Amino acid sequence: MDRLCAHELYRFYHLGDDEVAALRGVSLALAPGEIVAVTGPSGSGKSTLLNCLTGLDEPDAGYVSADGTRMTRRPEATRARLRARAFGILLQSGNLFPHFTVADNIRFQMRLAGRPDEARLDGLIEAVGLSHRRDALPAHLSGGETARAGLAVALALDPPILVADEPTAEVDKATEEDLLALFEARRSSDKATLITTHSEALARHADRIVRIRDGRVEYD
Repeated sequence: MDRLCAHELYRFYHLGDDEVAALRGVSLALAPGEIVAVTGPSGSGKSTLLNCLTGLDEPDAGYVSADGTRMTRRPEATRARLRARAFGILLQSGNLFPHFTVADNIRFQMRLAGRPDEARLDGLIEAVGLSHRRDALPAHLSGGETARAGLAVALALDPPILVADEPTAEVDKATEEDLLALFEARRSSDKATLITTHSEALARHADRIVRIRDGRVEYD
C-alpha cells in the first residue's frame, strides 16, 4: 500500500473576476521507503500541492489518502488528527514558535504527542548541524538555520511521511550532504519522503523526480 496517494488534484484561486488554476489534475503516489523530489519553477504549483497533500488546504477536485485513510473533504479535526499521526511537515515559513529556542521547539512537538525523547532531540539537532544554536531563538537564526530547525521539528516524531518544502535552501554543500543522509536513513524503516527542491544534487538523490509546470505534471 502506498504511504501517500493523490488522484487528479485541482485547485483554483479567485482574484476578483480572475481565476488562477494552481493545480490541474496532478496525481502522484509515494511508496514506503521512497524518496520523491518535486521540481518546477517558482509559481508552478509545488507549494499548493504540498498544502493539499497534507490536508492544510482542500483541493477543489480529486482526493488524497495517507496510509490508506482518505483525508480530503473530511472535517478539519479529522484531517488534523491524521496529519499529526502520519506527517512531518516543513513549510517555507511558520515552522517554529518564535518564543521557543530551537531545542524547545523540537521538545514541544514531542511533548504534544506524549513522546518526550531527549536522546532523539539531541541527535536531531546534531544531524541538522545546529548543536551550537540549540538555545537560539528563531529571530536570531539565519534563513538556512531556520529551515534546518524546522526540519528537525518535522522529524521529531519520526513520521511515516515527511513532506518538506525546499529543506536544503540556503545551506552549504556539506550541510546538504548531512541532510541527504537523514533522508536516506528513513528508507530502512519504510518511511517515505517527499521534497520540493531546486537542488540538482537532492533531485539526483531521489528515487523519482516529479516535474510540475503551470499546475500540471510534465512527463518525459
